Amino acid sequence: MKELFDAWKGVDRNKIAALLSVLPGAGHLYKHHYIDGFGILIVGNSLMIFVAAWLAFATLGLSLIVVPAMWVASIAYSAYSAPDQHGAHPWLHVWEHRWTHGFRSNPKPAPAKVVRKG
Repeated sequence: MKELFDAWKGVDRNKIAALLSVLPGAGHLYKHHYIDGFGILIVGNSLMIFVAAWLAFATLGLSLIVVPAMWVASIAYSAYSAPDQHGAHPWLHVWEHRWTHGFRSNPKPAPAKVVRKG
């Protein structure tokens, strides 16, 4: 099991986010952009379906293929290029912070402070 965790740490999170964007918004959620991800999932996908259906009358149904394909591609690129916020939210990773060391069975020592004389 440790080998799986070690292999997962080496995975490119940008590529995973782009692949998860098959469901637009999931890649943003994976990279911890919660407002963007939920906004795309709810508002963006609803608007895309409305626009594709509305244009289907004028394009003889071609927009039912082109509009979703362009939408998914643009959201996948956006998720790929978004900065990764993993670990930037301390309330989601409480086990990694200094105040939790008293609750662990084998706490990590605090990093040594470097004092510069000058």
